[in-house]
Amino acid sequence: MDEPTIATPPEPMTGTQVHSSSATMTPSTETLQRKMRLRVILFSFLGLVVIGFVVYGIISLVNAGATTAAMVRDIFIIFMALVFLLLSAALIVLIIQLAILINLLQNEIKPILDSTNKTVNTLKGTTTFLSNNLVEPVIKLNETLAGLKRLIDLIRLGRS
Repeated sequence: MDEPTIATPPEPMTGTQVHSSSATMTPSTETLQRKMRLRVILFSFLGLVVIGFVVYGIISLVNAGATTAAMVRDIFIIFMALVFLLLSAALIVLIIQLAILINLLQNEIKPILDSTNKTVNTLKGTTTFLSNNLVEPVIKLNETLAGLKRLIDLIRLGRS
């Protein structure tokens, strides 16, 4: 005899999974990947240009013929300015990300928590109602029936 097969439900798909029926990438995914590659190339090129300007500035300072202490001081000031610019940009990005996080907490997480709190309170009320009106009477009935059964068993033992 053939054993019956049990059909298993399909696994839920997450946002990062690609649908299995599409063997190749969709055009929108390819476009997105092209844009990402273009951004990486653009930022790499921009970084190389900035490094080139820094190297050019250092070479220009060295060739200017100033004293060594003055050149070191000027180079140090330039590097401190670049570090300040970099830290300022990082701080701006951090503040923007913090604002986005606060917005997310206020507008998305807080309503979910409020809804969950209401659900838990409703569940507490339901369990209290069921406990008072269903479970306790059934337990009392079982206690009474168990006591009555024990009484009947004792009366039967007394007759024999």
